[in-house]
Amino acid sequence: MYNQELKIKNKKSKTGSTTRRESTILHFAFFIFICLISVSLIASCGKKEVKKVSPESTIANELFGIAETIRNAYVKNDRATLERNSTKEGYRELIGAMKSFDSVELTFTPRWVDIEDSVIYLNVSWKGTWVVSGKKNEERGMAIFVLEGKPPKLARVLRANPFKQPE
Repeated sequence: MYNQELKIKNKKSKTGSTTRRESTILHFAFFIFICLISVSLIASCGKKEVKKVSPESTIANELFGIAETIRNAYVKNDRATLERNSTKEGYRELIGAMKSFDSVELTFTPRWVDIEDSVIYLNVSWKGTWVVSGKKNEERGMAIFVLEGKPPKLARVLRANPFKQPE
């Protein structure tokens, strides 16, 4: 009689929707599925920490902008902009180094900024190509722009002056 009851129980479970083992596997798979969704939601909803810009970085970016403004004014031969962004001595130095040209391509790559009290030293690597009377001259070098005042203005150019065209 015991064997007959066991056969009857097995017959009932096979005719049902799932066996106990299949049910356990389905529950386990469902649990894994829910865990994966939860982990992906937690990972995607986390906010990354936003780093604040340092005051030195802000000043350096402002100085790079001034150097680009002076470069653009030189390329366009815009003396008014050069004068606005230079001290009196700096403007005299720029005008004294400038010669006439047909066209110029001048690129600046800022390298380093040193700030000592109220004087700022902006190190710039530069490359230029001047065309004068159809003749092309190329030059490259490293310049140090000395900026003074508030707002900073070009006071001097040390080392290889990018505004002095090669001969």
